[in-house]
Amino acid sequence: MRYPEFLKEKGTIGFVAPSFGCSIEPYRTAFENARKRWQAKGYVLHLGPNCFASDGIGISSSPENCGRELQDFYLKEDNDCLISCGGGELMCEILEYLDFDEISAAAPKWYMGYSDNTNMTFLLTTLCDTASVYGPCAAAFGMEPPHPAIEDAMDVLTGKKRMLRSYGMWEKEGKRDEEHPLVPYYCTEPLVLRNYLPGSEGGGEGHWFLADEAVMEGRLLGGCMDCLVNLLGTKFDQVKKFLPKYQEDGFIWFLESCDLNVFGIRRAMWQMEMAGWFQYVKGFLIGRPYCHGQEMMGLDQYEAVLSTAMRHKVPVIMDADLGHLPPMMPLVSGSYAKVKSTKNKLEIEMIYR
Repeated sequence: MRYPEFLKEKGTIGFVAPSFGCSIEPYRTAFENARKRWQAKGYVLHLGPNCFASDGIGISSSPENCGRELQDFYLKEDNDCLISCGGGELMCEILEYLDFDEISAAAPKWYMGYSDNTNMTFLLTTLCDTASVYGPCAAAFGMEPPHPAIEDAMDVLTGKKRMLRSYGMWEKEGKRDEEHPLVPYYCTEPLVLRNYLPGSEGGGEGHWFLADEAVMEGRLLGGCMDCLVNLLGTKFDQVKKFLPKYQEDGFIWFLESCDLNVFGIRRAMWQMEMAGWFQYVKGFLIGRPYCHGQEMMGLDQYEAVLSTAMRHKVPVIMDADLGHLPPMMPLVSGSYAKVKSTKNKLEIEMIYR
């Protein structure tokens, strides 16, 4: 696994918009405030041509323009890392305009983003054997005051932190809007982790039980399920070729969803399993579903995952600080991780080997 150099003091941060940019509120003001904060710390900022663009459909500009911007900025030697401006809907359409062979041959560079940015973070790891950060996008860094999760994201980019700890509370309904672009996360809900272990306390084979503690080790791999199943089966899906390289380590699949309802989550889990993606799995780390976590026809968000995960007889940690319902732990995709969930606290130690 290739790990990029960490962002140094007064280093240069590049910003790209391969998905949505920061052309509208509250994202524009938040991004401007984030830029002031970074500049006050001495960082040099390089903005791509699409950061404030809005002429695309589901992304900042045309797929060709977005692909060109991302390719150019990744290969440029005058920036040290890249942070995506935002998520969106159709980042997948830029992929045919990226040269992953050229990206693989270049010096590795940190790329950070989440949601639609799974199209880059996941492929950097599986196609280019390069670690990436599944973490917040640029506008989130403009909130006042910054949440500890935002500080953690910078500490991961700068190499100051490899041990992450959950944050205790999460945001169900945010207060940021066009008139209040800088408000921080509105965390009102207590973190309640669910640790599922295979087997049964007094039960038989194929059963699960909720446990006070769950522990797993393996390489982190995953992202937003909405995007992952869209990549599956395309020419960009080289997962089955990638997995055997690290079969001795095994994998922790970190997964979260945006638009999927509980049946969509269950179908996504089934599809990834049938494609062989869960070979060598050591555990599943599942974030809170964003839009459609409610029960449907007797299926809830937990059984939607467990129906597939149970066949692999590995621990499953659910409702983790991961994804679209903030705060989110900034995970280094491709890193080896030691994960422990106990007493409603989650610890993830990332080891860069």
